[in-house]
Amino acid sequence: MPTGFGRLWTAQTVSSFGDGVTHAALPLLALALTRDPMALAVVTAAGTLPWLLFGVLGGALVDRWDRRRTMWVADTARAVLLAIPAVAVVLDALSIPLLAAVAFLLGVGGLFFDTAATAYLPALLDREPALLERANSRLRGAQTAMSGFAGPPAGSALLALGRAVPLFTDALSFLCSALLVRTLPAVPRPVPEARESLLRQARAGAAYVFRDRVLLGLALRPAVGNIAFVAVETVLALFAHERLGIDTYGFGLLLTAEAAGGLLGAGIASYLGRRLGTGTALTCTAAVEGLAILGLASAPDPYVAGFSLAVCGAGMGATMVLAPSLRQAIVPGHLMGRVASTSRMLAMCAAPGGAVLGGWLATAYDIRTPLYAAAVLLLTMTAVTASMTSNRRVEAALRAAAPPESPGGPEDGDAARESVAGAV
Repeated sequence: MPTGFGRLWTAQTVSSFGDGVTHAALPLLALALTRDPMALAVVTAAGTLPWLLFGVLGGALVDRWDRRRTMWVADTARAVLLAIPAVAVVLDALSIPLLAAVAFLLGVGGLFFDTAATAYLPALLDREPALLERANSRLRGAQTAMSGFAGPPAGSALLALGRAVPLFTDALSFLCSALLVRTLPAVPRPVPEARESLLRQARAGAAYVFRDRVLLGLALRPAVGNIAFVAVETVLALFAHERLGIDTYGFGLLLTAEAAGGLLGAGIASYLGRRLGTGTALTCTAAVEGLAILGLASAPDPYVAGFSLAVCGAGMGATMVLAPSLRQAIVPGHLMGRVASTSRMLAMCAAPGGAVLGGWLATAYDIRTPLYAAAVLLLTMTAVTASMTSNRRVEAALRAAAPPESPGGPEDGDAARESVAGAV
């Protein structure tokens, strides 16, 4: 791995820890201000709105800007931003509108940082598929460990020391990340396109996803998957309490089992890709997720439920390494930001539908019904997208993305990749 990757990995690990701290502390801070469920929901929803409102436009901006500079500026801005509610706590001026505004602006910073990091990584690793899988495996594993295991308990513990402490801690993590990212090696900037309006460039990035069957298959999986998984999450606590007899402490262990599975899946993703081929591995992990949710729906006790969630987490962890790695290997550099943000936006837009579906099915039928429906949805999605991301199509896309053997400028290489990828 290039020397710079270690610094990028460290930066994202530190930042993920801070994210986990805030993920636990922000709802608790809101809860200390109000017991109104709608007010709490506003704070939670505010963090997802930037992806819904500006996802593709943000990707177009990232494709215009220097990716390294975008990352460290976004992290510096988030560090400064978190100091505002921390100071408000000290001055006893914290409010729900302020928390919602901070959550929204943190989401904007996350949009730019995540999109720029996704676009920067393939340039750092010369778009080498094997290196991309190893890199994404390490990044995903660190993110799961920090934001899923270490960060939330630390956030709750730091909150006991003072309401401003978790916010200052996360601000410090963003500042450390910004300083590390600032020292990353510069990579060649993509060849600029002819000057077009931002909206037209954003539309071109979205159209590129929908024209390419491999990229469309990679985008459909998280979009449909989010409907299913959010439907499950909507009723999971109630299902665990009513049908499995799990108390609050046991529910935390249930979620930990899923996170542990995610770590395992991220660790074995590269092995699965080598043994089965990336396309077949993606189909298998998607099928594993559907079968695991089916096992959860029919679980007779907490142990089977915990095992099912761990298996589902492993499938998700592997998918979230293999799919981004493939996307980074086959998408031209000047389109990477828009393609990544389009895929992320589709997944984010699907989540509210999953929440409505889960609540309606549980109310109209039975608490297990949303789980069975999610399993059917995941397995159907697996069957539909299997041919779109088959090994044959993946190999053709990778060949199209390979640097041309004959002499030619970067513009020629990107044009050739776009032409062949569009024909796949």
